[in-house]
Amino acid sequence: MKIGLIGLGKMGYNLALNMREHGHDVIAYNRSDDKTRSIEKEGVKGAYSIKDLCLSFEAQRIIWMMVPSGETVDNMIDELLEFLRPGDILIDGGNSFYKDTLRRSEKLEAVGIHYIDVGTSGGIEGARNGACLMVGGQADAIGNVGSIFEDISVANGYCYTGKPGSGHYVKMVHNAIEYGMMQSIGEGFELLSVSPYDINFEDVAKVWSNGSIIEGLLMRSILSAFEKSGKLEEIQGVVDASGEGQWAVEEALRLKVSMPVVSIALFARFKSVDKEKFSERAVAAMRKEFGGHATYKKG
Repeated sequence: MKIGLIGLGKMGYNLALNMREHGHDVIAYNRSDDKTRSIEKEGVKGAYSIKDLCLSFEAQRIIWMMVPSGETVDNMIDELLEFLRPGDILIDGGNSFYKDTLRRSEKLEAVGIHYIDVGTSGGIEGARNGACLMVGGQADAIGNVGSIFEDISVANGYCYTGKPGSGHYVKMVHNAIEYGMMQSIGEGFELLSVSPYDINFEDVAKVWSNGSIIEGLLMRSILSAFEKSGKLEEIQGVVDASGEGQWAVEEALRLKVSMPVVSIALFARFKSVDKEKFSERAVAAMRKEFGGHATYKKG
């Protein structure tokens, strides 16, 4: 099947190679030409403009976007609309907010263009060797491209979640769960780090990655990190929140669903980038005022 892929970041680049390896005719485009030239060396066709990408199709266009969520997606859609025609299929494989996906789907379906939302998981390795895909969209549109999803996903790693927006909704919840699991693993190793024992973190992560109840990709990821650096000394404890955790907490508040673990994990990420630590300063000030407790000067 012929497919155009927009966005050659770490995920998009590897998805393009995955598609090509499964016999699909992939044409890749990236804003910066260097990545396009790089993937051409690996056997994937390159396009150097959106126009060239779209005009390379003789029949139905199937375009897969792997670009950052938010305004970037809307801008790309507006650029593509100049060249897309009724019956074409546009796929968003990024981490878009599901309400944005619903809005975009309605806009495109109104002009006869099918919009499919794909929650993509599995990291870089999954993108290259077998992803986990949560796919939402109109059933008839999915039927036209379902073979691509089957081909590039790991065994049992492709799920049709239902109507438009559902794929990104399921991925939002998936990432919220990921927040909680990662925070728990991090806290566990922090407790080990201050224990009265001389714990080898790599050894512990290795044994926890083989046969334990908490084994899995995240544990293997921390094992890989400890293999590179036994105590992670060179890594600053700053954790960005890319959006999905906050969206999930906001959705939980809207639907009155209790999500304390995910909420705490999200707030921990916010605190990790807080250089001012105003709340802690306020608490220290109160303790000094009512109890005469010591405070520490900044700097």
